Amino acid sequence: MTHTQKSLGEQNYEQFAERYAAAVETKAHNAYYERPATLSLLPEVEGLQVLDAGCGPGIYTEWLLKRGAQVVACDVTPQMVEITRRRVGNLAEIHQADITQSLTFAVDAAFDIVLCSLVLDYINDWQPVFKEFFRVLRSGGTLIFSCGHPTGDYLYTQRKQLTPGNYFNVEKFVTEWSGFGEPYPVITSYRRPLQATLNPLFKVGFILDEILEPKPIPQFEEANPEDYNRLMREPGFLCVRACKLC
Repeated sequence: MTHTQKSLGEQNYEQFAERYAAAVETKAHNAYYERPATLSLLPEVEGLQVLDAGCGPGIYTEWLLKRGAQVVACDVTPQMVEITRRRVGNLAEIHQADITQSLTFAVDAAFDIVLCSLVLDYINDWQPVFKEFFRVLRSGGTLIFSCGHPTGDYLYTQRKQLTPGNYFNVEKFVTEWSGFGEPYPVITSYRRPLQATLNPLFKVGFILDEILEPKPIPQFEEANPEDYNRLMREPGFLCVRACKLC
């Protein structure tokens, strides 16, 4: 990617950043599904140095700050950086940065935790990203990330006929998101098999600690009973905790 090309993340979210920020705090798939599961993987964060990598509108940044963490946040989309600044002010250090590139604002072994929520699906090759996360984590540090579930994404793209449908390939697909109002944003993502989700972690030195294939919490059913029933039977997201032990 050249400096004149925008990343998929920026292309996706610049279309509707303010609408996303307004909705996502209470939107069922986030508030009652992904977020509770991801937060359950976090330790007590008081006094810890945390990188919120791909911070979006700053919901996790704010959560971490309220619990005593020292937070550095970054996002590739300028509008999301501004929204996060409006949310938390000068309580966090906030950068516009692409996590597929070198995180020049961070020295080696700067953080106890790297948190990366629902960002990686817009990136083709995860290994350089994980290598950079490994660099900025301290020995004994933790990486926590969430992403589309390999099986769930495969089933979704097959139902919608969005890809040729070879589970074993990393496949790019394009779809409209209808949950954030009109005009519907056109979102480009990647789906990948389980081996392409986990092997990049191991190749840079991370040790797998815990995997969650979450189910929605009860509030989801009231907000969206159809999706609740589906997500109680088949996976949508995957949440992962991995450790840097060396």
